Amino acid sequence: MSETLAAPITVSDAAARRIVAILAKTHDDDALRISVEGGGCSGFSYKFDLTHEREDDDVVIEHAGARVLIDPVSVGFMDGAVIDFVDDLMGQSFQIRNPNAVASCGCGTSFAV
Repeated sequence: MSETLAAPITVSDAAARRIVAILAKTHDDDALRISVEGGGCSGFSYKFDLTHEREDDDVVIEHAGARVLIDPVSVGFMDGAVIDFVDDLMGQSFQIRNPNAVASCGCGTSFAV
């Protein structure tokens, strides 16, 4: 990782366990890619993809056997965020606790800065 983050992006233990479990079921992918895209009910949305392809400028976060890739543009929206996995009565999902978001939607995948 060549880029220094203003505040590190971290992966919770629960998210790491879930990423490892998901990747164990694939033969080609070895990382979860998270990106920020325009759209969603609050202005921006998170996109989650499994991948084996890395770009030279990707930020790579490794925790407890899990690997997360984030492109440099998305990192700017996510400084200080925590990537988590929640399993509750509402269902299972990856959630981003992002201190930069000033508003978010009920589903937790859309936010505004």
